[in-house]
Amino acid sequence: MEAKQRIDYLRTVIKYHSKRYYEHDAPEISDFEYDKLFEELKLLEAEHPEYYDPTSPVHRVGGRALDKFEKVRHEVRMGSLTDVFDLDSLREFIRQVKAEAGDSTEFSVEPKIDGLSVSLKYEKGILTVGATRGDGNVGEDVTANIKTIRTIPLEITEPLDITVRGEVFMPHSSFERLNKQKEEEGDTLWANPRNAAAGSLRCLDSKETAKRGLDIFVFNFQSGELNDSEITTHKGTIDKIASLGFKAIPMLTVSSDEDEIVNAVVKLGEDRPTLSFDIDGAVIKVNSLEKRRELGEGTSTPKWAVAYKYPPEQKKTRLLDIVVQVGRTGVLTPNAVLEPVKLAGTTVSRATLHNIDIIRDRDIRIGDNVIVQKAGDIIPEVVSSVKEDRNGGEEPYKMPDACPSCGEELTYDDAKDFIDDGEDFTLGALRCTNPACPAQLARNIEHFASKKAMNIEGVGGKLIKALLDNSLIHDASDLYYLSKEEISALDRMGEKSAENFIASVEASKKSGLARLLFALGIRHIGEVASAELASKFGTVEALYDATVEEITEIEDFGLIMAESVVDFFKKDSTRYIISKLQSAGVITGEEKKKVTTEFEGLTFVLTGTLENMTRDEAADMIKARGGKVSSSVSKKTDYVLAGEAAGSKLTKAQTLGVKIIDKEQFLEMCK
Repeated sequence: MEAKQRIDYLRTVIKYHSKRYYEHDAPEISDFEYDKLFEELKLLEAEHPEYYDPTSPVHRVGGRALDKFEKVRHEVRMGSLTDVFDLDSLREFIRQVKAEAGDSTEFSVEPKIDGLSVSLKYEKGILTVGATRGDGNVGEDVTANIKTIRTIPLEITEPLDITVRGEVFMPHSSFERLNKQKEEEGDTLWANPRNAAAGSLRCLDSKETAKRGLDIFVFNFQSGELNDSEITTHKGTIDKIASLGFKAIPMLTVSSDEDEIVNAVVKLGEDRPTLSFDIDGAVIKVNSLEKRRELGEGTSTPKWAVAYKYPPEQKKTRLLDIVVQVGRTGVLTPNAVLEPVKLAGTTVSRATLHNIDIIRDRDIRIGDNVIVQKAGDIIPEVVSSVKEDRNGGEEPYKMPDACPSCGEELTYDDAKDFIDDGEDFTLGALRCTNPACPAQLARNIEHFASKKAMNIEGVGGKLIKALLDNSLIHDASDLYYLSKEEISALDRMGEKSAENFIASVEASKKSGLARLLFALGIRHIGEVASAELASKFGTVEALYDATVEEITEIEDFGLIMAESVVDFFKKDSTRYIISKLQSAGVITGEEKKKVTTEFEGLTFVLTGTLENMTRDEAADMIKARGGKVSSSVSKKTDYVLAGEAAGSKLTKAQTLGVKIIDKEQFLEMCK
């Protein structure tokens, strides 16, 4: 058989078996047989580039890594929807639309997939561009990554010029597989499937994206011609999309009856635990395309659709035990050990109980049946005990008298000031004050290397434990004195991993004073406060001599925070670590000065994902112009800079009437 004939044959066979495996879940050959066919095709295509075909299955495995993503301007704006949070508000929306569009108006109800919105452009039926939503007008060209998603057709069944919109997501099975792999490698776990999907789709190396097991549901026809004049409804476009070979949005229902619409939304919510993917709401749209045009758009969202957001999913399970974790500042946090339960897309076996006051107030006992949920759909927490299920064998919990890590005596803090270091947020806390406590040391080093601090990649709990167990480090500054040979000799750390670690350590030396101060873990001083200190004092040497009075001159710095800073820099142990960091070449001086003052007196809050810009970079631009970055929205907030997948902060800003800007408007302000 000639090469061209064999290539065509292999492409046809592989496409058939791919469809059986990925779409019908009914494979007809073994993975081994499929892989042999695939490898043969790869070799033949490499030997015969003259037979290139953009629809070949070979493109599913990814190509060369990119330096960055190019920008794509959407032909049709990829807008967002107004959110409603209760059924009364949903009914009000339905009635308002019917009052304007007629009582017989039909609505479609479909699941709101918790993923990343993309547009897919086809020319003469061939996929040419896949792009992220971005700010709605401009996104990123992720075509190479899009092609690795096997449920996205590289060629549709008709030679049409169309653009459709879909939601890329990570199924629960892929998420659990990836997190298991990360856990084995001692890497930081993904918080939830949505974060994992967003990170995977935006990998610069499409070969890595191909390994992640992403999927998609297409839920909207954006532009082009469907070659069917009889299509007059949203349901009609979805049926047509499915016939073209797309994986269309499932569980779509249509009705004009208000109660039926509401019941469909409720039913979707009830079905959430049984789904193999995450949804965070239901989308309710006017079905008629003509009536949509008549109803039109509001200032930023269509008048013909809303998104109903479900409250956090709650499950009942049994509390088997309560164990205490010692944090980096010595705070003891009780955690519930649970009978494993599937919750918001992941299996949960542990949940935070925050502190002893919460346990007492909610009367939570070992052996109780308890209600658990994920705060913000991310952090598992125990909401309450189910007292009516008790049989008398439940045991009230008592916090330990000594630190479970080092055995030292504990002190009780009755803290009433808000601390933004991620631990001291409760009203009362037991604390180990032993600076040599092993648990605190490990967590301090992990915090030092974390993304928001010195950003040393790959430094997780397992690696830190191995370094401590082998006496290779004794504090965070020792990370800068490790050799490639010492790292590569550790379990699961080969030569390549060691090289990446050393390179990341070297790059972190230029992180700047603000990040370093946050990394040092000064009690009561979080990320924002660290930046304020760096801006005012400029060098660590200046902080050695800083007084409480000087520090309280900084806006929002109280007496407790100022005293904590002064006490920290007076310690010999602090100065010893800083001297080691300086000797290793870590920058501890002159923070970048303000370049202009146009944001002087303005407070910004950042939320969501910004295209081609991290929130840290945006924050640096604001501070360099004299502005302030806050972590929470209030009436004092001047601007909320909102990116893709903005959450509760955006909702609060809308409620308070705070001005909301996108990245393009922000960059215009910076000019």
